[in-house]
Amino acid sequence: MSFRTPSLFGTRAFELVRRSLLQAPGLPFGDALTADQMQAAFDAEGVSFGERDDDSGGLVYTPAITLWALLSQMLFTGEQRSCRAAVIRVAAYLALLGREISDTNTGAYCRARAKIPYRVVERLTQQVAAECEAAVPKAWRWHDRTVKLMDGTTLSLADTPENQAAYPQSTAQVPGLGFPILRAVALTSLATGMITAAAYGPYAGKETGETALLRSLFDDLAPGDMLLGDRFYCGWFLLALLQERGVDFVVRLHQRRRADFRTGARLGKGDHLVLWHKPPRPAWLDQETYDALPEYLVIREVQVTVNVPGFRTQSLVVVTSLFDETEIPRDDLAALYRRRWLVELHLRAIKTTMHLDVLRCKTPEMVHQELWAGFLAYNLIRQSILQSALASEQRPEHLSFTGTMQFLANTWLLAAVTPPPADAATDPLIALRLNHGSSHLVGNRPNRIEPRALKRRPKPHKLLTLPRTEARAKLVAKRAA
Repeated sequence: MSFRTPSLFGTRAFELVRRSLLQAPGLPFGDALTADQMQAAFDAEGVSFGERDDDSGGLVYTPAITLWALLSQMLFTGEQRSCRAAVIRVAAYLALLGREISDTNTGAYCRARAKIPYRVVERLTQQVAAECEAAVPKAWRWHDRTVKLMDGTTLSLADTPENQAAYPQSTAQVPGLGFPILRAVALTSLATGMITAAAYGPYAGKETGETALLRSLFDDLAPGDMLLGDRFYCGWFLLALLQERGVDFVVRLHQRRRADFRTGARLGKGDHLVLWHKPPRPAWLDQETYDALPEYLVIREVQVTVNVPGFRTQSLVVVTSLFDETEIPRDDLAALYRRRWLVELHLRAIKTTMHLDVLRCKTPEMVHQELWAGFLAYNLIRQSILQSALASEQRPEHLSFTGTMQFLANTWLLAAVTPPPADAATDPLIALRLNHGSSHLVGNRPNRIEPRALKRRPKPHKLLTLPRTEARAKLVAKRAA
């Protein structure tokens, strides 16, 4: 078998990443992340790599190879996510090209990876999301709108002094027994499922809640965008600030508010316009901004009835800034709010399928890089799903995220060393990927109910109730006695 010998330096070197992702010119959504864009992201952050990192004086870990290895870590889980496994993949790649690597120690790779600021990976993540969002078919959009889902989550970090200082563990836990906790809020696209923006901070403390993190993402929203979220985001000031920016919203009515459909301007049964008057100024809002906000908000409240055979009929209220009941009927809003559940599946894919619920890096800076590298890999998996969905005339949310991730992981090294044909349409690996992605469907299980319990019993390990140093000293003292 003959393998190509690509340039390991310059813009062309980043074609290695595209080839392993089985992306090529001419594919729909295929230009969402080009070699030029990757090089531009490194240049914009002023990333500089040294001239040598092995005994022979050659540079093994170029920016392209380091990014390639970093993304490979995100596609694998368990032991295959380790830096050692990534180095072995690099060594195998270079060996197949006829170039030797001096050893498979992780030092050179870890030093090279540390040179990539997380801002580089963040730029690339948002680049992929924006390019794919601009290219989605009209049929995948809701009323031809860009809808973004919002939700928050928490991640556990490695228990190091640096991580504890930036993201302290819960105060309810004894020092030495807990883990640092990072709180994150993400915006994902309803049409593509991709992460479009994210903010994160400590789990507790002043201005660390989900709404505060969401406000920090306002610059990532454009006039005409629409946010879809649960009742936690139904605060007067949050909605007012969104309207000031020309951003629409559809959220569930907060539990502290009550809807009275006998009042307001009636639009239909269980559908009216009401006025929400401005509350007192909260501590986080400055007086000038508070005074500039209107004295009341015009809000449309819509009653949604959920009637599932075999279950008690439930009713909930959705609030929105979309006032035209002719253009946006009540049933359309009800159907849209039900799709809010997709953001839970997006976060589940990141945390459970990709195993990013526990981040491994030992310093905050590298934690940020690991998190954004995971988001970038997630978006690139979604890019493949979009292509399979378009080729098979299906909706992206009906295709398996896990199946696509497994395919890219298992062809990662093979695709890197296989020469691409002149025409993407004749590439057997690309054809296989498109067919594989479209043949693995997610089961349609509406209103599914499952107990949150495991059948297989865990190993009967005792829980650590003392800091590890104290527990170890106690064991030593017991043996000495």
